[in-house]
Amino acid sequence: MFKPLGILAALMFSVAAVGASAPYDESANANATLQRGLEQARASGKDVLVVFGANWCPDCRELDKALHGRSAPLINAHFVVVKIDVGNFDKNSDVVKRYGYPTAKGIPAAVVLTPRDKIIYATRAGELADARHMGDEGIYDFFSKVVAAHH
Repeated sequence: MFKPLGILAALMFSVAAVGASAPYDESANANATLQRGLEQARASGKDVLVVFGANWCPDCRELDKALHGRSAPLINAHFVVVKIDVGNFDKNSDVVKRYGYPTAKGIPAAVVLTPRDKIIYATRAGELADARHMGDEGIYDFFSKVVAAHH
C-alpha cells in the first residue's frame, strides 16, 4: 500500500522538478509575447532583451538561471525580458528570421531591441551557445559589455 504512494510521490516530485527547469513556454504565441514585451518597454523606458532558446537545451537553462542570479539586477535595470521557444529549431522561425537569424550559430541566442522594435544588438556568432561553460560570471560580463556598448 505504501509503495505505490511512494512511487506516485516520487513521480510527482520529478515532474515538478522538470517543470521548474523549463524556462520557455512551449505553447506561447511568440508574436503576442513579443508585442507585450515591446509595450512594457515603451512604458518603462527600457530596451527589450529577446532570448531565443528551448527547454531541452542545457545552455539555455543555464542562461536562464544566470538571468535570475548575479545578472538579475543588471538585466532588470535595463531590459524587459522576452523568451522565445525555438523548439528543435522548428518553432517561431518567423520571429528568428525577423531579427536576422541570431540562432544560426546555436542557442541560447539574444537580441536587444529598442522599445520601437529596432535591433540594437544581436548574437550572430553563438556568443551565448556555451553558457554552461561561461558560468554566472561570464554571462554577467557578457551582458555588462552589451549594456556598456549600447546605453
